[in-house]
Amino acid sequence: MEYGEHLYNRLGHDVSKHEYIRQKLRELGRLLICSRKTTPLRTIQGHIKPANFMHVVQAAKEMAGYGCETNVYKCPSLALRIGYSLKKISLLVESRANVQSDYSAAKDARAFRRVYETRWNELISSASLRTLQESKWNTPQLVPFTKDVQTLHSYLDAQQQDLFSKLSSETSHQTYTELTKVTLTQVILFNRRRAGEVSKIPLSAYLSHNPSDPQEDVNVALSDLEKRLCQHFRRLEIRGKRGRKVPVLLTPAMQQALDLLIRKRKECEILPENTYLFARPSSLMCYRGSDSLRYSAKVCGARTPESLTLTKLRKQTGTLSQVLNLTNTELDQLADFLGHDIRVHRQFYRLPEGTLQLAKISKVLMALEQGRLAEFKGKSLDDINIDPEENVHLDSDHERDPDAPCDPEAAYESDSLGVLFFFFSIST
Repeated sequence: MEYGEHLYNRLGHDVSKHEYIRQKLRELGRLLICSRKTTPLRTIQGHIKPANFMHVVQAAKEMAGYGCETNVYKCPSLALRIGYSLKKISLLVESRANVQSDYSAAKDARAFRRVYETRWNELISSASLRTLQESKWNTPQLVPFTKDVQTLHSYLDAQQQDLFSKLSSETSHQTYTELTKVTLTQVILFNRRRAGEVSKIPLSAYLSHNPSDPQEDVNVALSDLEKRLCQHFRRLEIRGKRGRKVPVLLTPAMQQALDLLIRKRKECEILPENTYLFARPSSLMCYRGSDSLRYSAKVCGARTPESLTLTKLRKQTGTLSQVLNLTNTELDQLADFLGHDIRVHRQFYRLPEGTLQLAKISKVLMALEQGRLAEFKGKSLDDINIDPEENVHLDSDHERDPDAPCDPEAAYESDSLGVLFFFFSIST
């Protein structure tokens, strides 16, 4: 209960986090039930004692479905989350014990944490992380097709126009709900923004005056097209992941729909206390963007609707941006708009690893196999052209005297220098 109170003090101001708090408490409840069945432990505080550490490990393994023969977990992430919760509870126990001058309990909590930091990775985390990583191997990586994305955009535009005209002529709770979901999906899809960030846009952020027109000094550096784009879109600033300020761009059609939804809030029974832009009627909650996008992807007629998820769409944007050959400054701007740290953007949002190995690195391997590495001295991977079905005859360009003596050291030195020079050139 103290752990739940701690979570509520940190996250309770956000209604959307209440489900997360309930989930963490349910996990601890499941651990306690499992411990009572398989170990002598009866309370959560009993888990935070160094003498009971192996009982805790046994209960966590049983709860996460650990297989002794296969060394694999059925639910590896559950074992990891339990460990994080127990560590946090040990800090709370130590804090309460210090306040109550119960130094024995505080000492036990510190000792448990030291044992946890020493043994938990060995007994729980290593196998859990290995199970998670290996489950991702050799799995097909679905990338959204451009045609499917266009189909989804067309479907949403048609739905928005139809629902806008219906709600303008006649107020209806159902029409209001459908138009809210469609507009929410459009904003998420257009900006490639995280669903939770857009879903929780406060009404005050939209109503506040945030001019998008550039200043006169900046206006000089823009082209005519860029000036028109600045007048075409409206820009909002909202709270993103880890408290970052992230932008959201709105088209005139989106603004028109949102203005209508705001005017109809009272008639559609949106509570005055509901501060969200995409509010639910008769509730303090907002609509979930991930649910809206999933439904629209399913009914829009896309060929592979399962690929039209926010994660895949955001990754597609970051990955395909490499085709544009952006400068470092432009890449920083794109990563900042998506809400990414530039280091994470460069590490994870790149062309698929399998495609790179098949299309790029295979050239190096074929050149080594065919003995043609010296031909490509000073070239990049993109400049190398090797046909995998080409039959190569060694020494076809330079005839060698069969009776001439061969110097193996000179040949080895030449090949080694060629390999080193080649890899140095492609790395730079």
